[in-house]
Amino acid sequence: MMIATHKPMLLRLIFLIIPAFVPLLAKAEPPIVIAHRGASGYLPEHTLEAKAMAHAMGADFLEQDIVLSKDDVPVVLHDAHIDTVSDVATQFPERKREDGRYYALDFTLAELKQLRITERFDIKTKKPVHPGRFPAGRGHFKIVTLEEELEFIQALNQSTGRSVGIYPEIKKPGWHREEGHDISSIVLPILEKFGYRSKEDPCFLQCFEIAEVKRIRTELGWKGQLVMLLLGGKKSADGTDFPHLRTEAGLKELSSIVDGIGPPVGNIISGKSPQDRQITDLVKHAHAANLVVHPYTLRSDGLPKTVTSADELMSLLFRDAGVDGLFTDFPDVTVKWLEKENEGE
Repeated sequence: MMIATHKPMLLRLIFLIIPAFVPLLAKAEPPIVIAHRGASGYLPEHTLEAKAMAHAMGADFLEQDIVLSKDDVPVVLHDAHIDTVSDVATQFPERKREDGRYYALDFTLAELKQLRITERFDIKTKKPVHPGRFPAGRGHFKIVTLEEELEFIQALNQSTGRSVGIYPEIKKPGWHREEGHDISSIVLPILEKFGYRSKEDPCFLQCFEIAEVKRIRTELGWKGQLVMLLLGGKKSADGTDFPHLRTEAGLKELSSIVDGIGPPVGNIISGKSPQDRQITDLVKHAHAANLVVHPYTLRSDGLPKTVTSADELMSLLFRDAGVDGLFTDFPDVTVKWLEKENEGE
């Protein structure tokens, strides 16, 4: 008789408790390691060599930043301009724009293929941005197309027996359209051609512009995993309201469009030093909205002021904040940390 009396109360308790665990169940997958522009801490960014190294180091996903050539071929480059990672100013000195910069969109694929890719350097001082990395001017690295890279990764997956995914970013879609080129409508069919079509496929598509993210999901009909990239600042020139998107309400709105967010590490660990750092509520609120969180970027040679080591940063992100993955210039560092963490469980 007592059991029958308390049964409705027990059911009410169960229905109250279960929703609280839904976000935890949604993020039960182990954290992923995302090679930021490949193993860019060791080799020039976005070269096939950097991607091969990241693949061999055990990264789960390899990132592709995508811009267009003059003849509408998607190429893998971090910036719309190409003068900080190539010898374009030497080979085509007369092809700079009024702002003094050289843009991939002003060169055909055949012309881009003539360039020599190097470690990133400061356009004013000509000095390497990361002095301790691969020596600038060494090697014979080339720009690759999106199709060339996808073919390469899938071939590596076949030869190694691994299943490494891709993490492409649509770069500056609004600017491309202003220049007369629709980058998203060109990239999506290529992704589908290589088998990246649904949320079950190992691909996260990312972008910083909210209008384009919505367009990709609705007008262009992308059915795969989609990530809204976040900036640490205020509203951007394209109208993306980053402060709002970082709020609990903004994240709930995003959940109807995307599968995750990609914030800078500073959005998760705030402060100016190890003494005053704090873990924000961003990850907690994102998980409550059923969004995964993949922050950027771990650089062992460029740590934020809130930590004293890469291990400390990863401990804060993975253990304390509970992120679902991490962009890293040093995939081996993050892979090894997570392996030790799993061994300790």
